[in-house]
Amino acid sequence: MKKLLALLLSLAMLAALAACGAQGTAQGGTPAGDGAALKIGAIMLGDETEGYTAAHINGIKAAAKELGIADDQIIWKYQVKEDSGCYEAAEDLVGQGCGLIISNSYGHQDYMAQAAEQHPDVIFAAMTGDYAAISGLDNLKNAFNYTFESRYVSGVVAGMKLKEIIENGTLTPEVQPNSFDADGNVKIGYVGAYPYAEVVSGYTAFYLGVKSVYEKVVMDVMYTNSWFDIDKEGANAEALVANGAVIVCQHADSTGAPAAVQKLKDNGTLCWSVGYNIDMLDTAPTAALTSATNNWKVYYKYLFETMMNGQEVPADWSAGYADDAVAITPLGPEVAEGTADKVAEVESALKAGTLHVFDTSTFTVGGQPVTTAPFDLSIIDFATGNVIYQGDTLETIQDGYFSESTLRSAPYFTLRIDGISESGAE
Repeated sequence: MKKLLALLLSLAMLAALAACGAQGTAQGGTPAGDGAALKIGAIMLGDETEGYTAAHINGIKAAAKELGIADDQIIWKYQVKEDSGCYEAAEDLVGQGCGLIISNSYGHQDYMAQAAEQHPDVIFAAMTGDYAAISGLDNLKNAFNYTFESRYVSGVVAGMKLKEIIENGTLTPEVQPNSFDADGNVKIGYVGAYPYAEVVSGYTAFYLGVKSVYEKVVMDVMYTNSWFDIDKEGANAEALVANGAVIVCQHADSTGAPAAVQKLKDNGTLCWSVGYNIDMLDTAPTAALTSATNNWKVYYKYLFETMMNGQEVPADWSAGYADDAVAITPLGPEVAEGTADKVAEVESALKAGTLHVFDTSTFTVGGQPVTTAPFDLSIIDFATGNVIYQGDTLETIQDGYFSESTLRSAPYFTLRIDGISESGAE
């Protein structure tokens, strides 16, 4: 996982983006086929016991069922680490006749590209990846959802709760002084996996969602440097609450953070949780407010159907609320009154395109408004400093907002906005 975190896409590719429409950026060759002929290999970082992978598994199965793809047409590879084992898994799936091979973790991408180069007649779709469109490989694909949109909505849910407990006097500087900074801002927390653009985009969207409802708030992000570490995620959540955080959100894959918050809440601490990937109410029945989640069925159905029709699969695909590709899970029992109506209002605005998560009028960087944010889209190996794939430098600010996941599917928002602090990054 040492490579990358930069942005891609050449200027020439923007013309292709417009031609492909909202859900595609660049095109590559795809073998023709039908439902009965399509054989799919699925390389999963975890299994059904881990929320992130479970969302992918459920999405693949739901899409396959709707399209009449039989269970025996899908070969599963579970708990595949982000190392050469991914390449070996891909090779095995090719040997078993798979014409489409999917991986669900960013760290799989290099090994998927290696296999794609050696097997040009097989499509390799690397979820959350970021360099398919500039790799020169027509059979390497990337996809990601507008998770920043569901993060924003989950932030609105959290903001409604903060507003309620402030206005009804449950939370005051006198009752819980540690939950306020010197300027009277309420503290919230965020357990993040890595300081990658995907996580930065998500936590910033969550924070802006909170601020859209309750302005006076600051947030501390603590990294685990792992996608799945129950103990560390729980420990980070505990540390954030100990530092005064009233609500703790997460971008990591276990139930560690919600479980820790529920335990603290049961012991009398004023705190709630916002999760990721799955409904956390079983884990945190009174602490969980909601979770941001992805409906991966939308992409997988599109991918399978495109291949079954013998059409070309875009090198990059992304979608959000407008296509029902993202959502929040059911609201918990302790959300603020009026939350459901507020959520419906915000979701409608996102679907209509009248609300932009990263509206530059809603945040500053270093005390200054952001009017330009050019980004080098090249892919760099940060261990060596070498450019792996050369991309252009493009402007990300369009029409007064940071245009996320349009130049490519994977997030590239890396601005550190005011009001958010980070700790624990390696």
